[in-house]
Amino acid sequence: MDDPDHTVYRHVSADWFKPAGVRRLRDRIAALAKRYVDHMADLGGECDFFVDVTSHYPLYVILSLLGLPEEDFPRMLKLTQELFGADDEELARDGDKHAQMGALIDFFNYFQALIAERRKNPTDDLGSVIANAMIRDVQIGELEAAGYYTLIATAGHDTTSAALAGGLHAMLESPEQWRRLAADPSLVPTAVDEAIRWVSPVKQFMRTTTEDTVVRGVPIAAGESVLLSYPSANRDEDVFDNPNTFDVGRSPNRHVAFGFGAHYCLGTHLARLEGQALYAELRSRVRSIELAGTPEYMEALFVGGPKRVPIRYEMA
Repeated sequence: MDDPDHTVYRHVSADWFKPAGVRRLRDRIAALAKRYVDHMADLGGECDFFVDVTSHYPLYVILSLLGLPEEDFPRMLKLTQELFGADDEELARDGDKHAQMGALIDFFNYFQALIAERRKNPTDDLGSVIANAMIRDVQIGELEAAGYYTLIATAGHDTTSAALAGGLHAMLESPEQWRRLAADPSLVPTAVDEAIRWVSPVKQFMRTTTEDTVVRGVPIAAGESVLLSYPSANRDEDVFDNPNTFDVGRSPNRHVAFGFGAHYCLGTHLARLEGQALYAELRSRVRSIELAGTPEYMEALFVGGPKRVPIRYEMA
């Protein structure tokens, strides 16, 4: 979706994701970060950081904002993995790489029921805001509202989950980076941004040129489709010093993992806050940590990251 429609629809939820709106969630997110590090402690010194921690933590945050019941969270996680993991035989529905549409239909069916409920009994959650939104003085259509829910429910957690798990993996492969973070809490914000750059969970978007242009000597005509590769951009040696090195103190870090321009990620501030809360809790409570096996990454053409990050640790 592009302007003029894009700006109108984006405005529906924009206030929830602006810095002021996200700041109101700080204590709640810190409590959730503590809850999931507590869970690590309960697991007795070994866990899968992605499966047991990061796949659930941002999911809980975003689905709570939408007002979904907690008993539905596992279903939302499974549907998200089937949607974004359609290129991975292990994650795809019934192992079928072509079954992605089934997951999307299930999302829409689920959210259509939520739309009806929130229109009948509105509450103070984001789900009610979307269901009852007015677009140019006309109530948002059910299809558009269901698509809005699906976008926020999936992109609002899967990308953050991937970045945080992949960031820890990178630090444990370069243990001096973990030691730097553990010793210096001021590095938490830069470590989170470096995790986002490093993993680049959104792999690509297609865009269409609006006018003739030339990029590094390559002519691109108006109307052509162009693939924007975010992992490539985020390792651009003209922008980053030592781009293939994970550096918890990297500054400046001009990555484009959140996109840019009119389509800049709506959840940027929320993702950073979630990451900072979890890494801050982790660095302050874990005495030692190491990989307990070989991490595995999902096969993905669009959105992806780790699907297993086994770790061994000792709590402080």
